[in-house]
Amino acid sequence: MPDLLTIINDGPLITSTNYWQTDMAKAGKFYLSTNAGCFRLLVPARHLGSLRDMRAAQTCVVSRGPSPDLRLPDALEVLFDDGTEDPWALHLAPGAIDRMPLDQDALQAWTLAVWIHRVGTTATKALEKPCRSSAKVTL
Repeated sequence: MPDLLTIINDGPLITSTNYWQTDMAKAGKFYLSTNAGCFRLLVPARHLGSLRDMRAAQTCVVSRGPSPDLRLPDALEVLFDDGTEDPWALHLAPGAIDRMPLDQDALQAWTLAVWIHRVGTTATKALEKPCRSSAKVTL
């Protein structure tokens, strides 16, 4: 099992990653990577059923702030806004993120792409949504 997570990029695309061979993925933990104006959410095999809820979203919001539920002073929420009062959301600890968004990231346009395992180190983009990064809030 690899000790170090690697992701090979082509702009916002992931050309190769060993994420699905890591203990993190095998334990069912999501990972969020950022590159070229795109948040890339890597989905472990046990959570592929969540794709249905993710696809229902019109847009996504990535928010940074303290998470009392996770007992963390700094975390991220990835919210898949489907227009309902209870949209699907994911809370991530800093260890599941390669770069925490900065306040100035809220000024730029983002996309959020969801990546799933294909075979070996190959990833497949399952969906892509417009996204924004919000300033610090309590999650």
